[in-house]
Amino acid sequence: MTSAAIRPEIQGLRALAVALVLAFHLWPDAMPGGYVGVDVFFVISGFLITSHLLREAERTGGVRLTAFWARRARRLLPASLLVLACCAAATAVLVPISLRDQYLGEIRASALYVQNWHLADAAVDYAPPWWTSRRCSAGRGRACR
Repeated sequence: MTSAAIRPEIQGLRALAVALVLAFHLWPDAMPGGYVGVDVFFVISGFLITSHLLREAERTGGVRLTAFWARRARRLLPASLLVLACCAAATAVLVPISLRDQYLGEIRASALYVQNWHLADAAVDYAPPWWTSRRCSAGRGRACR
């Protein structure tokens, strides 16, 4: 394997994947397939992480997963916690009192990296209504039964 050089073509694909997801959230009717950006982002991230771990194994003869996760935490947690703190402040100022507990619970779940479990427990459906109705008309999906 080669050294860990920045790969502009891969970073460009990651940026495109993020843009697809943003477009899907901003204009769901105009960009119904934008959620595919999540899959693209995860595949690219998996490729980059695997490449990194293979380089480490080749260089050192093994992989120290605790060191790997510690590096990820040092890189990601400061920005993540800043975003969550801003969301909590905005929630306190902008969100009606009747919804604050829900929003703050979701922020707390995000901070603990259990957001998907939290939303599943609350029976939150990620899909927009048009997706559910489209799946039902095709006879697929749990919500149709």
